[in-house]
Amino acid sequence: MSELTLMLIRFGYLAVLWIFVLSAISVIRSDMFGARVARQEADKRPKRGKAKATRPRRGDPTNVSILEGANRGEIISLEQAPLLIGRGTDAAIRLDDDYVSTRHARIARSDTQWYVEDLGSTNGTYVGTSRITQPTAISLGTQIRIGKTILELRK
Repeated sequence: MSELTLMLIRFGYLAVLWIFVLSAISVIRSDMFGARVARQEADKRPKRGKAKATRPRRGDPTNVSILEGANRGEIISLEQAPLLIGRGTDAAIRLDDDYVSTRHARIARSDTQWYVEDLGSTNGTYVGTSRITQPTAISLGTQIRIGKTILELRK
C-alpha cells in the first residue's frame, strides 16, 4: 500500500473513533441532565386572572403509593401534579433505583383523567405488564412499574 492510502486509513479511523467518543459523551450527558427542551413564549408571560382550582371528585386518586423497591412505603400527594418521576434532584418522586433515568416519567391530570407518560427513558415505563410509548390513562389501583419500583394510585 502507498503512504497516501495508509495516511487516509489512519485519518478515517481517528474520525470514526472521535465520532464514537462524542456520541457516548452525548448519551451520558442527556442521561445525567435530561434532554433540552425549548421554552415556549407562553411560559414566560405572566398569567392573568385566577386559575380555577379543580377539586378531586369522590373516587379520584389523591396520592401515589410506592409498593415495591428501595422507596417502599412512601406516599406522595397528587396535589402538586404533574409529578416528575426519576433519579434527578428535580423529581417530585425521587427513586433510588439503578434502572430509573434522571427524568424517567411523569404523572399528570387532564380534565378528570390521570395519565402516565414515559419521558424517553432507557428502560421504559410499564402500566401493568405493557410497556408504554405514549401518555396512557391510569385510574385507582393501576400499577406502574419503573425499573424495579412499583407505584400505584390510591385514595
